[in-house]
Amino acid sequence: MTPADLSLTVLRAVRRAVGDGVLAVRELPSRVTVERPRPGGLGDWATNAALQLARPAALPPRQVAEVLRERLLDVPGIERVDITGPGFLNLTLRPDARAAAGRLLVRRVREEGMRYGYGDALAGLPEEQVRFLLPHGADPRQRVLTRTVVALLRSQGAPARLVQDRTPQAPAPQADAPQPHEPQPGAPQDRTPQPGAPQNTAPRALPPHYDVAAVLPRDAQRWAMLRPAPHDRVLDPAPLLRLTESSGNGLFTVQYAHARAAALLRNAADLGFGPVYDEDVHAPELLAALGDHPDVLLAAARQHAPDRLARHLEALADTFLGFQHTVLPLGDEKPSAAHRSRLALAEAAGTVLAGGLSLLGVSAPAHL
Repeated sequence: MTPADLSLTVLRAVRRAVGDGVLAVRELPSRVTVERPRPGGLGDWATNAALQLARPAALPPRQVAEVLRERLLDVPGIERVDITGPGFLNLTLRPDARAAAGRLLVRRVREEGMRYGYGDALAGLPEEQVRFLLPHGADPRQRVLTRTVVALLRSQGAPARLVQDRTPQAPAPQADAPQPHEPQPGAPQDRTPQPGAPQNTAPRALPPHYDVAAVLPRDAQRWAMLRPAPHDRVLDPAPLLRLTESSGNGLFTVQYAHARAAALLRNAADLGFGPVYDEDVHAPELLAALGDHPDVLLAAARQHAPDRLARHLEALADTFLGFQHTVLPLGDEKPSAAHRSRLALAEAAGTVLAGGLSLLGVSAPAHL
């Protein structure tokens, strides 16, 4: 069961509770969030559906959670449902359902390729929220951030576009100079938008504190500006110039992980086998990171936060690099169904890394 499957399952439990007269909710939510449990949580997945419904149902969240729990326990594929905190539902899947979820996930990534995680959740955003005015003379970080936000929004179906303001900005007035156009306190201000003018300004970001173009190669420039949150300063150049796994260079880790996935596919071909997900692979952290990718893309687009995607790629790369040593046969060992399945999972990880890097405008080398 994928997160999308579980979201529909929880919604069905809500509808059953409403139909049984146990929950008095007039308008059902269009979707509920299902995500990995936070630290200290239980199970494979968690949802805050009970907290979301508590106010409309005029009931305490934990009471709503108990109602939903009763209707989730008989769902095939769910082994256990726990209630934690103020009313979170924690879902534990049956082993066979967990294995099926892994197969469906890898198959989906292989079918969708680098567009895995794309969707249309933001297709209905109004035009003023997806049309960005980039000021004349914007600094390099603001230009990179705005273009990346546009790419993220487009990945979620929003018709985002960038409009360049080519009007030179007037020099800042002197402190003692008269301000003829400054509105007087209490005077009405004209806030009428100009016809056809974008109403959404480019995302704000702290400008670079050094000349990134002069110090860093192109990929590192973008990573230095996009990896931190916009209100944080760009990354210092020294770690980004050290190309080793232990250097703390997140960009190198992500690109190296992608190159390792490509190398595994080449080496497996030399050994005479390819990727086929025939049986369950015990790699819960890697499967979880791959399964989280669509939600990360959506959140990064909603919040205009490419740094969320960059951090996710680092976590995925770290998890994959810990898994990669199990993929190929060792010594005289013959390739088996397990090796083919691990190779398929490695291929999926490489695909997701490449897709994420592409959205950030960073290359995904096959050799490094």
